[in-house]
This record gives sequence, C-alpha cells and structure tokens, in this order.
Amino acid sequence: MHKKIKTSLFYALVALIVVVSVFPFYYAIITSFRGGTELFSASVLPNSVNIRNYISIFEEQPFGTNILNSILVATTVVTISLALAVTASYALARIHFKGRGLLLMTILSVSMFPQVAILSGMFELIRALGIYNSLPGLIVPNTVLTLPFTVWVLTTFMKELPKELEEAAIVDGASPFVIVRRVFLPLMWPALVTTGLLAFISAWNEFLFALTFTLVNEVRTVPVAIALMSGASKYELPWGNIMAASVVVTVPIVALVLIFQRKIVAGLTAGAVKG
Repeated sequence: MHKKIKTSLFYALVALIVVVSVFPFYYAIITSFRGGTELFSASVLPNSVNIRNYISIFEEQPFGTNILNSILVATTVVTISLALAVTASYALARIHFKGRGLLLMTILSVSMFPQVAILSGMFELIRALGIYNSLPGLIVPNTVLTLPFTVWVLTTFMKELPKELEEAAIVDGASPFVIVRRVFLPLMWPALVTTGLLAFISAWNEFLFALTFTLVNEVRTVPVAIALMSGASKYELPWGNIMAASVVVTVPIVALVLIFQRKIVAGLTAGAVKG
C-alpha cells in the first residue's frame, strides 16, 4: 500500500510538471487562432479555428525572410563552433602543456559574462569589421557567445575517451588531424549532437545582439522580428500575430529536439550491451 502511494505521488508530480511546462505553449497555440475580442478571452479551450493570424504575419512583414535569417545564422554558428571546438577540445584534453587548466578555466569564465557586459566592445568590433546590419554581423557575436560552452563540453567528453585508441593510432603513424577525424569523431557523435543542438537553440533565440546589430527588418532574426511587431496604431500590440509567429518558430525547434533526442539515446546506448 505504501509503495502504491509513493507511485501515485510520483506520477502526480510528473503530471504537474508537464502541465506547468506545456500550458504556456498550449495557450499560445489557442490564442494564435483567435482574433478581435476573442484575444481577451480567458478560456483554455479554443472557441474557433481561424488561421488569419498565420497568414498576416507573412503578408504584413517579411517574416519568411526573418526565419531564413535565423536558420542561416544558427546553422553557421553551430558549424563554426563545432569545427573550432573539436580541435580545441583535442588540444585541451589530450595534449599536456603548461597552463592548460588555467586556459580551460578562462574559457569557462568567459561564458559566465552577461551579454550586456561585452555589448559595447562587440559593437566596436562589428563596426570595425564593416559588417554592421548584416548576417555576418550576427554570426560573429553569436559564435563568441556559444564557443566557450561548446569547447568546455567537448573537452569534458574528449577526456573520457580511451587513451589506448589514440596510442594505437599513433603507432600506425596517424597525425593528430587524422586521429581527431577518424578515431574520435565517430565516438563523439552523441556529444556533438547534444552540443550542436544547444548551440543552435541559443543562436536561434538570441535577442540582444540581434536587436543591437541590425537596423532593417530584412536582416533581423525571428526573436527581434516578433518583438517589434506592431498593430494598427503604435499603442496597439497584435497579440494574435505575436502568438502565431511564436508558434511558427517554436514548433520546428520542438520537432528538432525530439528527433535529435532519439539519436542521442541511440548513440549513448550503442554498444552498451555485449553478448
């Protein structure tokens, strides 16, 4: 009887966590189908289904371009971050040199700085490079933002790989680049997928840099485009359009997480059972 009570309490707690986590997204979905006075309804059940909000966000502004900008920026940031982090993590995890621990702690401490602390310096750098109000002007600061995290995570994972694999490759005459590419990379797919996914979400949701380093809507990413949506007057906010835009940019991320979650589990459990 005591075990049944504990089990019931556990599932009740899980259900409560799920409801609290999912309800804001659910309410955003049903609100995205409302218009006019229905937007002020407190009902948690949809009164009607109307897709005019979804149509208007693409007709009234270049929201498709904003989505494409976010995809290009986030994908490029992930590619650059992982490429640099893999080589850096090999050096920090497998090569012994003086000051390695201090360098790793410095990399970690950089990621602890709030964005606003480096905003002015980053603005001067972007302006000096001549990439203000352009996609490269968003890629550079986002890479700076995500690179310390990716280096730290991949270095921690790289330390756990067996030394025997590296020693066998060295005996066979493999160079460090070959060791990383042919020996370690196949084993690092779970860490690469996890780190890449988190870096992608970070770049996709980044707001402060995207707001500061862009001027025109055609270059902005989706968080800024949603935040700057306006209604019929400057005092009116189009809540229906904002909710519809939020759903449009959130659903693909949720789907991406679910897809890669299966790959992560498969990668972590592969070879775990030997018979």
